[in-house]
Amino acid sequence: MTTTPAHPYAGMWHTADAHVRHQLLPNGRYVEARGRRESAYTGSYVVTGDHIDYVDDTGFTADGDFVDGVLHHAGMILHRVSRPER
Repeated sequence: MTTTPAHPYAGMWHTADAHVRHQLLPNGRYVEARGRRESAYTGSYVVTGDHIDYVDDTGFTADGDFVDGVLHHAGMILHRVSRPER
């Protein structure tokens, strides 16, 4: 598998209620959590400009767009989780 170079969108994204959480890993993989299911979906993704294409490990595909620092995906709006200060 070819890995995707790190990009500014790598990191954790979540819905306002934090029910859906996307961890975009810098190696082109993602983990989606839903509620208490920490690894509800896993797969790969590719970011092209401000567009993201997902392929989960079962072959299901989805996509989304980053608009003004917000991820719009499958009717959901996900915001970046702030990184704690060190």
